[in-house]
Amino acid sequence: MIGIIYGANERASELSGYSYDELIGESIQILFTEEERMRVPLRYDLLKQGLVVRSDRILTRKDGSTVFIGMNTKMMPDGTYQTFIRDMSERKIAEDNLAAEKERLAVTLRSIGDGVITTDTDCNIVIMNKIAEELTGWSLSDAAGRALSDVFNIIDESSRLQCENPAEVVLQTGLITEIENNTILISRDGTERIISDSGAPIKDNNNVISGVVIVFRDMTEKRKLLDAVQQTDRLNSLGVLAGGIAHDFNNLLSGIFGYIEMARLKSTSDKVVMDYLDKAFTVFDRARSLTQQLLTFSKGGLPVRRTGNVALLIKESTAFALSGSNISCEFMIDEDLRLCDFDENQMAQVIDNIIINAKQAMPLGGQILVSVKNFFIGPDIYPMLQSGNYIKISISDTGIGIQQDHLKRIFDPFFTTKQQGNGLGLATCYSIIKKHDGLIEAKSTPGKGSEFIIYLPASEKEIDRSSYPVSAGLAGSGKILVMDDEDFIRDISLDMLKLLGYSAEEASDGEEALALLAAAEKDGKPFDGVILDLTIPGGMGGRETLSGIRKLYGDIPVFASSGFSEDPVISKPKDYGFTGSIRKPYRKDELAELLSKFVVKKK
Repeated sequence: MIGIIYGANERASELSGYSYDELIGESIQILFTEEERMRVPLRYDLLKQGLVVRSDRILTRKDGSTVFIGMNTKMMPDGTYQTFIRDMSERKIAEDNLAAEKERLAVTLRSIGDGVITTDTDCNIVIMNKIAEELTGWSLSDAAGRALSDVFNIIDESSRLQCENPAEVVLQTGLITEIENNTILISRDGTERIISDSGAPIKDNNNVISGVVIVFRDMTEKRKLLDAVQQTDRLNSLGVLAGGIAHDFNNLLSGIFGYIEMARLKSTSDKVVMDYLDKAFTVFDRARSLTQQLLTFSKGGLPVRRTGNVALLIKESTAFALSGSNISCEFMIDEDLRLCDFDENQMAQVIDNIIINAKQAMPLGGQILVSVKNFFIGPDIYPMLQSGNYIKISISDTGIGIQQDHLKRIFDPFFTTKQQGNGLGLATCYSIIKKHDGLIEAKSTPGKGSEFIIYLPASEKEIDRSSYPVSAGLAGSGKILVMDDEDFIRDISLDMLKLLGYSAEEASDGEEALALLAAAEKDGKPFDGVILDLTIPGGMGGRETLSGIRKLYGDIPVFASSGFSEDPVISKPKDYGFTGSIRKPYRKDELAELLSKFVVKKK
């Protein structure tokens, strides 16, 4: 009968717990449970072929306890079988401990938010965790045994030259090596990420280096956030300067060009003089535009937002900027594009700046692609933006592109590579989009073109058509009070108002304005509107004066006027009790349009 025990040594008795007499004559099956016999069958078929059968089994002792054994069996020449049994409990424990340690290591590596790669002393990859696989684009099964440089492909961000192999540096020095923050990791599919962190030696119990561990993290979004914070700090610093000079500078412009406009209106016979004055207005528009760009950086300059379809403005602004050029433009706009809340003038300025830059990058002609699409930004995708629905505006060209060292600075105030540029165009774009609670970023490949991407929050509102300006005639009627601390601004404003058909009086501060209002009311000839300068050094300014007017004269139209950008009253006059606002310096037609919408002469 197969499996009957004919002989056993003393060690077999010790391992099994059965005496020699108890073993002899019994089947070897008594040493194994039925479950174990099914798990690891006794392979007599292999034994009969002359093979030695080796297996690891669980032996059940007489007292029911178990022992992990190694079992080697072979068939003897006389047809009997000889089995050698060895207690493998210690090895089993060691193997289990090793397996548990490996599992703990695997769990730890999976839990780490950084990429981890270990190599041997030949700089060949041994282990990679999941994050490392994602960042490099290589799976461990593909990367194992490969040289670290094949998988961990890093270059210097500025020079674009290959970085030194960090594992080789660690093996040469035996020290922890920091990877520079300007290092770019190029993944298997060509994706580039900014990374940082370190490499360190792996040492055995004898303090001998047996390999290297590289720990790295994706710093791309953190870099964007840091750059955005630094950019904001730079703009805020400039804003302090711009806000400080804005009031006086705009007052001066108001006086200079106010007088020029009055001279232009009076000089109807001398064509040479009129041409000179017309050219002066061209310079004025440029001066006012430059001033407005500076003011955009200040704490004020908040956008006056209206709900609308930004795609219409983008198409109109793009067509205007490209008129007369040899550049073609293609639009890709979602048919169900969401509305958004934006300042038309400011957004037109953004599109105009970007399109003009693209046009200048393609002096021999080229193509611009404008894409406007609905876009959802999930949590933690862009740290600078809240999650939600956005409008994504992408403007790409086929121009000369932007050098990588310039790309990081293009939104800096006064940074320009153009001989006649002032370095405010893109800085203005950045400031405007930020004040719209959005984001603007740029990508470029030198020699192939550039792409500017803008994210604007989508709106849940309906279009408020009543807030859009209506065309106004220049003529008007009524009695207007102008309060300003500058004599020449009062002179110019009164002359403009009289030319427009209004009667006008002036006041230098709030006390005088309230006195004139009271006197006019007493005489039965009240004012039909009031223009108040917000800032009166040493006197009662526009806000304080408005409070007195509202207490005494109710809903009389009162307009805020200022060249000081820090005051949000100009952006949102109705929030502060004003009827409307006008920025200095202003032209006669701008004043006419403002008054025509609100001022009605009392009968």
